[in-house]
Amino acid sequence: MSVNKPLPHDAAPLHVTGKARYIDDIPTPANCVHLAFSLSERASGRVTVDLAEVRRAPGVLGVWEAKDLPSECDCSPSLGDEPLLSDGTVHYVGQPVFMVAATSHLLARKAVRKARMSYEASSAILSVDAAMEANTRFEEGPRTWEKGDAQAALAEAPMTIAGSIDMGGQEHFYLEGQAALVLPQEDGDLLVHSSTQHPTEIQHKVAHALHKPLHAVRVETRRMGGGFGGKESQGNALAIACAVVADALGRPAKMRYDRDDDMTITGKRHDFRIDYRAGFDKDGRLLAVDFVQYTRCGWAQDLSLAVADRAMLHADNAYDIPALRVESHRLKTNMQSATAYRGFGGPQGMLGIERVLDHVAHAVGRDPLEVRQVNYYADAAPLDGLDGGLSAPREPAAPPPEDISGQRKHGGEADLASRGAEGAAPVGRPVEAPAGAQVTHYGQPVEDFILGELTARLAADCDYAARREAVARWNAETPLLKRGLALTPVKFGISFTLTHLNQAGALVHVYQDGSIAMNHGGTEMGQGLFQKVAQVAASRFGVPQDRVRITATDTAKVPNTSATAASSGSDLNGMAVAAACDIIRERMAEHLAGLYQAEAAGVLFADGYVHVGEETLSFEEAAKLCYEGRVSLSSTGFYKTPKIEWDRIRGQGRPFYYFAYGAACTEVVLDTLTGEYRILRTDILHDAGASLNPAIDVGQIEGGYVQGAGWLTTEELVWDSEGRLRTHAPSTYKIPACSDRPEVFNVALWDGWNREETIYRSKAVGEPPFMLGISAFLALSDAVASCGEEYPALDAPATPERVLMAVRRVQDGL
Repeated sequence: MSVNKPLPHDAAPLHVTGKARYIDDIPTPANCVHLAFSLSERASGRVTVDLAEVRRAPGVLGVWEAKDLPSECDCSPSLGDEPLLSDGTVHYVGQPVFMVAATSHLLARKAVRKARMSYEASSAILSVDAAMEANTRFEEGPRTWEKGDAQAALAEAPMTIAGSIDMGGQEHFYLEGQAALVLPQEDGDLLVHSSTQHPTEIQHKVAHALHKPLHAVRVETRRMGGGFGGKESQGNALAIACAVVADALGRPAKMRYDRDDDMTITGKRHDFRIDYRAGFDKDGRLLAVDFVQYTRCGWAQDLSLAVADRAMLHADNAYDIPALRVESHRLKTNMQSATAYRGFGGPQGMLGIERVLDHVAHAVGRDPLEVRQVNYYADAAPLDGLDGGLSAPREPAAPPPEDISGQRKHGGEADLASRGAEGAAPVGRPVEAPAGAQVTHYGQPVEDFILGELTARLAADCDYAARREAVARWNAETPLLKRGLALTPVKFGISFTLTHLNQAGALVHVYQDGSIAMNHGGTEMGQGLFQKVAQVAASRFGVPQDRVRITATDTAKVPNTSATAASSGSDLNGMAVAAACDIIRERMAEHLAGLYQAEAAGVLFADGYVHVGEETLSFEEAAKLCYEGRVSLSSTGFYKTPKIEWDRIRGQGRPFYYFAYGAACTEVVLDTLTGEYRILRTDILHDAGASLNPAIDVGQIEGGYVQGAGWLTTEELVWDSEGRLRTHAPSTYKIPACSDRPEVFNVALWDGWNREETIYRSKAVGEPPFMLGISAFLALSDAVASCGEEYPALDAPATPERVLMAVRRVQDGL
């Protein structure tokens, strides 16, 4: 069986040899035109443009203002409030005002600079306070969800604290920038090559802009050089612009952003300010928490409502809080429209409650880990009846090869009848929480909690108690260098909160030589999705991995796809591919059983062979016999996530199919004279269920941790008082480098299966590890706290400057 094996990334040789093809590597026709945007230099106001010099510039083939476009060419993934080009009003520094098509990329960039632009500037709204005062927001008022009566519980609590934490945004800094190439086809059709996580949205936006039906626009994405959410909606503008020009000129059109333009134009992670009040007892047990979350959404709505919702959903993280109130303000400001980023608001909400637990621990004088454990949800009871048994999570048995979810089916075949047409999984209503069940503040039962045991295991493995004592001794004896230690948990919900996105399709072909080709709606951005899904297909047919080829994501092969986001790529597309494979396999089994007078239920596909009664055929022989028997060797597959139902207005339901868990322990050292610091050691134990590919999952965990730590330490976005982004290049914006990773970096996977019927009982691993980086931030806070008696109240990112200021505050007792 190919799943559960640490196989290398399918494109690893291409990556390391430079042969992997990205958008800018696709050979472009000789008559291809190249596009560039002219960008606003003001954050708010009106702009007037004189384009005479632009039109006369060398190589220019055309210039488009908003009035020249075939429609408003909306780029928004949500509200329809993001036109491709400014209509004369500008909303942020970097907004595209007009575009140029020229014979080369360089000439297009030179031409846009020849425009004479004059502005009537108006006051820009840039801060949370300014937006609150002006009441500029994307909903009429704040959204509030509540469990229990937080205000009453706070009033009665023996002890209370209050505070606030600011956390900055984050630039995606994908290695491959935004890019698109559009090739006109016959009869007005268009072929769009886009570096996008959401080919179907690109298809929708291009078709809408040009008043074409969806079948006239085909979008293809072979791979991206990184995405992290930044290519979920931010590629729309480039694809639409190229499509408009290609359709108008009848020539291929290409556009790519230079790094400075990319960082200036595109949205970032939402920055947040979270105010909090918490009530608790002398042991640190939370009785009530009241959060007020403020986020700057930028000038257009983009995905901000869903991001802010997820921040509210993760305001509890791993903690069973009797009374919890979360109030959320989604503020409109004159900045880049903030967008999706790994974790999609979850990290911001999670950091809020982790700050509260850290602050509570300081107030009661207990170890922060002990306080966290006191507040955990209770671990779920062992689940009986699952092959391999979750009752022994440290020693799970591998799921049987003929079983998608880990539950054995009759005769080694998946029970397709129970999964509906095209292999669709059934969808049921959410089960009401039984009396006494532990329930989140949004009404979802927590039925699979494992962090009690997982945290205890990590604490023992990393020798937390002894290291805590050693850190205390070090800090008592060393006046200038201080160490800090923190162990923090992650409980992250898996599913799109927009319920209809929890679906996927696939197309699988078995050729008569036994080779297999397949396509699905997920996109590959380096995370190893294609490899994982290929392992699923190989396992379903019982063939070696090299028999399976996944072709580029293509809206003409699998339509109506969801974005590869929300950590659901393997869950959704793996199940869809498995469903298609099982349909073909059942057809093959029935035909071969008829040829050899055997029972179809007893036909076994394994190790590259097909066993039919007393006969053993190679898979190639079996495929050829089925072809000659006129058996269809092609099928679609479909999957929709069961059990989920969500009412975002009421803030009630089951938005997540399951939770992924993990914990990280980080130790740091800082120089109290300069604020500089190093991450010395990190130990991680993460729950990937029955991992489809442990090597890829460990890589995702390592990368997620470093990226999360970068968000909270080195990555600082700075806008000046005029709304200009000053950190718009690697010279000023500092992503973590190799030297920033922990000197000692231990990562292990938790042994256990997913309780829900996911693909081979695996769990999503894209986003959850990102929040393990919170342990680095709180370890720094712990180190600062050793400088005095006051709580540090450290904000993020904890740059050396910010750390030094916190050290001074604590030393001065402020």
